[in-house]
Amino acid sequence: MKRTISVLVENNFGAFDRVATMFSGKGFNIHSISIGETDISEVSRMTIVTQGDDQIIDQVVKQLNRLVDTIKVVDLTNQYHIKRELALITVSFQKGTMEEIKNICDIFRGKIVDINNRSMMIEVTGPPDKIDAAVNVLTPFGIKEMARSGTVALRRGEQIKAPKKETVLT
Repeated sequence: MKRTISVLVENNFGAFDRVATMFSGKGFNIHSISIGETDISEVSRMTIVTQGDDQIIDQVVKQLNRLVDTIKVVDLTNQYHIKRELALITVSFQKGTMEEIKNICDIFRGKIVDINNRSMMIEVTGPPDKIDAAVNVLTPFGIKEMARSGTVALRRGEQIKAPKKETVLT
């Protein structure tokens, strides 16, 4: 089972390398890793997608917490969270297939971001399953090139309760 782990780290030289080295040193596979600054420039968020049972993930979380630059580690897998990925997909087309590819792009709420007389580049964003589905549907047309960003994820906020309306009797 794939697991999504969010790691807040100090934005220091070598923090990413220490995380990657920990994974490879322990024999853990990384399916996807994304890193970027948060709203605090001294802190970066890593979103790591890996695989393992509860015991392996517990070990991963403990090892991540022991790293020097680590601020906070959260396994998002069993929490309410939002996951997104970006894919840029260059697809070959011919006169007869251009409209069909455009329709597929619309179905996945993608955008055509580049086009020439032989291919078009499509941008698709959404959960990883949506990206996988778009790739599967576009494959028969001939994917020339593709780049995926890796997963980014955040825990969902608490639901805000609407204030109760008072009933006014007239």
